[in-house]
Amino acid sequence: MHTLPDLSFFSRLSVYRSALTLASALLLAASAVQAAPTGLLNDTGQTQCANASDVLVACDSATAGDAGTRPRQDGRFGRDVASPTKVGGGAAGFDFTPLDASGNVIALTGSPAVPAATPRCVKDNVTNLIWEVKTTSGLQDTSYTYAWRSNAGVASCGASVSPCNTDKFIAALNAANLCGETVDDWRMPTRRELQGIVHRGLTTLPAIDANFFPATQSDWYWTNDTFAPSPSNAWFVGFDSGSSNANEKTSAYYVRLVRSGQ
Repeated sequence: MHTLPDLSFFSRLSVYRSALTLASALLLAASAVQAAPTGLLNDTGQTQCANASDVLVACDSATAGDAGTRPRQDGRFGRDVASPTKVGGGAAGFDFTPLDASGNVIALTGSPAVPAATPRCVKDNVTNLIWEVKTTSGLQDTSYTYAWRSNAGVASCGASVSPCNTDKFIAALNAANLCGETVDDWRMPTRRELQGIVHRGLTTLPAIDANFFPATQSDWYWTNDTFAPSPSNAWFVGFDSGSSNANEKTSAYYVRLVRSGQ
């Protein structure tokens, strides 16, 4: 005798499949609203090469070719020399879109293209990260310094953040909903992320595209990365030379926050 299949089992299976389909759709919708970083890296901004006298010149084969006097230099390779098509503007291979305080795109003008108004944030179209732009007054004053995360230290950041550490500043910037942020996702950058906006091709400081990132200090900015050999220290990135090092978390350094793009 053959037993008839349990139809209720198949009904439940159909419900489970429908639920999984709905959950997948919701996850896809959420990712469309808050897209993750691309995982791509910017180039360095270096488009020239050093000759035998350490003078920056065009990266010709006599200087930087495989058999040149200073072979295989950075200025020969990458986005910076590929003339990529850009969504926004920026020097060399950088591709930046300026945003106002509400998160609206600011138009570009001129050639090379620069923001028509001072940005409050900048979207990096290569990495899909949105960066805070410093100001000359208020909460984001470029002169303010902070201790790392929840640490106490000798720092100065005005009356709106107390004590002056990066955790308190993150909370304050999230509360301000800068550039249309609504999900409290402003955070400290990783060392690799922060190094990605260093412009190493400049001969004047700070080492960053000042058209898109005005009011930047030629100095050290915190990252979110602890220095593993000495956990009381954290990594910073210098916009004086683009170098990176570590120091005590109670030190007073600058900070530039970041969030994922949309």
